[in-house]
Amino acid sequence: MEGVMNTKRRRSQRDYSLAFKLAVVGQVEKGEMTYKQAQERYGIQGRSTVLTWLRKHGQQDWSPMALLFVRKGAAMAKPDLPLTPEQRIKELEQQLDEASQKAQFFESVVDVLQKDYGCRVVKKRSGKSSHKSGSKA
Repeated sequence: MEGVMNTKRRRSQRDYSLAFKLAVVGQVEKGEMTYKQAQERYGIQGRSTVLTWLRKHGQQDWSPMALLFVRKGAAMAKPDLPLTPEQRIKELEQQLDEASQKAQFFESVVDVLQKDYGCRVVKKRSGKSSHKSGSKA
């Protein structure tokens, strides 16, 4: 099998055995190569062929909800393993970027309220409630 997997000739879809597909999927899932590197190395013509194999034969959850969590930066695949410092830094940078975007958005809303509607927006102090405990009616 090793000799077959190292060839770089172009192949048709009919040539791929299940064992070959599983071997490629295993290499990609172990991180030995990306799916694009596997396509190039083994001469797999279709752009999404290896991705299809990963979805069909791989161990990763490809459901839409799982992909949403992966995109959001949640460590869903291996929650019991601690993040590397580089992964943690990347996660924190994403959170910081998201918080900065939210802050800019809220500042823009406050500016529009003040300029266009004449509303005065005052930031609440932390720990203070917007509701008064006693009402006079």
